[in-house]
Amino acid sequence: MALALDNLLKVLYISSMETTANTQKLDYQRDEHRVHLIVYHLIWCPKRRKPLLTGAIQERCQTLIEGKCKEKGWTILTLAIMPDHIHLFVRVWPSDSAAQVVKELKGVTSFYLRKEFREQTSKLPSLWTRSYFASTAGNVSKETIERYIAAQKGL
Repeated sequence: MALALDNLLKVLYISSMETTANTQKLDYQRDEHRVHLIVYHLIWCPKRRKPLLTGAIQERCQTLIEGKCKEKGWTILTLAIMPDHIHLFVRVWPSDSAAQVVKELKGVTSFYLRKEFREQTSKLPSLWTRSYFASTAGNVSKETIERYIAAQKGL
């Protein structure tokens, strides 16, 4: 019941969101109580860095990532699936941490890819390594933020 309510609230929230038409320009998003711009650059790779993300596996992996991002209301700015790793540049909600995004995407892709491509994935104990890279990005540089904070302090 709580999960269904949470999903309903997220759908209502997503539909009321004011976003920019041009996703290449990273403008702030506004809703009732927040103004935000949360963008992550995420990288993760298969266990033992096996180069198995090619052909049909790569296509299915891309479909799964795009579907999960759409379901969660995340905007994919760039997705690059290499044979031995994935780069994702994604815009998310303020309530979504990088760890949550990676967990969701690794989870859904591992579940379906291991089920649908048993022959290629059966020798691996798990599809993905436990590690990942995460970095934040945005329109404002470190220097701009430092100048803003200094100006607010009256320095």
